[in-house]
Amino acid sequence: MFVTHFYENKTSVLSQLLVSLPTVEENIKIKGRKAKVVQILQIDDNNYHVSIIFEKVPKKQPLKEIGKKKR
Repeated sequence: MFVTHFYENKTSVLSQLLVSLPTVEENIKIKGRKAKVVQILQIDDNNYHVSIIFEKVPKKQPLKEIGKKKR
């Protein structure tokens, strides 16, 4: 069992107790968001820091309806 801390830009996202560690360049899902593992650092025998990058989700622009006035 490994204590795994997930970080994005030095911000702690999640800490988990895992049986197997993720690999570099592996796509994972954390809190419902897609992420990619960038780097894995071993701190102790059982402690690991995993750096991740979340996938950017573009915001949808609201549709302007023609003929309606803003009130």
